[in-house]
Amino acid sequence: MKTALIDVGGGYRAVYGTGIDDFCLKHGITFNHCYGVSAGSANLASFLAGQYQRSYKFYMEYSFRREYASWYNFRQTGDFINLDYIYSVLSNHDGEYPLDFDAFQSNPTDFTTVAADATTGKAHYFPKSRMRQDDYAICKASSAVPVVNHPYVVDGVPYFDGGIADPIPWRKAYEGGCDRIIIVLTHPKAWIRPQKKDELPARILSRTYPNAARSMWYRARTYNSESTQARMWEKSGRVLILAPRKLYGLDTLKRTKEGMAMMYRQGYSDAQAIEDFLS
Repeated sequence: MKTALIDVGGGYRAVYGTGIDDFCLKHGITFNHCYGVSAGSANLASFLAGQYQRSYKFYMEYSFRREYASWYNFRQTGDFINLDYIYSVLSNHDGEYPLDFDAFQSNPTDFTTVAADATTGKAHYFPKSRMRQDDYAICKASSAVPVVNHPYVVDGVPYFDGGIADPIPWRKAYEGGCDRIIIVLTHPKAWIRPQKKDELPARILSRTYPNAARSMWYRARTYNSESTQARMWEKSGRVLILAPRKLYGLDTLKRTKEGMAMMYRQGYSDAQAIEDFLS
């Protein structure tokens, strides 16, 4: 049996996944391969480093700092989310809460980070080997939300949030040989993404990155198709979907401490289903 954990991210809603990760750390649950999209990549980096509640502290404390994410940042730099502050200033070896890179690197679990190539609009899958000490550029690239952030450049290529190209990469996990796949969503399981949610951002993006804009325009169709297929696979016993029943007022760029604490606890509780699924 080869297992995979997929965290699709979702901005501040992704705190749900940190509850799942922390349950797994407390109970010694490991996986053969982890796939992270957007904020999900950061969650899983802390998980693979074995740093219990590290991600939770980022959501509950650091995210309320103006330097982290704010319209002030956007007015000053054109980036609402300060990816360098999150993944360098805070996370480097001399940062306020460093990622334990040695532990991350020595963990035998494989790790794939999903980003969207801003030029082609297609998904790009970064391998674990592209994570280097004090160089967490692939997490930045995967988390660069179109329109409110510029694309993040890695090795000369601009990237946007992986969610616009492959929002639920269960097929990638299956093609990689995984036959037991846990998918962490941050909307209720049966949620249907509305097309109009992406229309205005896609139109704005089309002025500079037309292919990425096309992927964003069809994001709802991609998400809904992948979600539907994942639910079908869940019926066969090959997939377990963990998804919040309530969002507690959270959204990609909207949060409260109370809402995030409740979402975290929901994830921690829901993670109990993993033990039975993998047994």
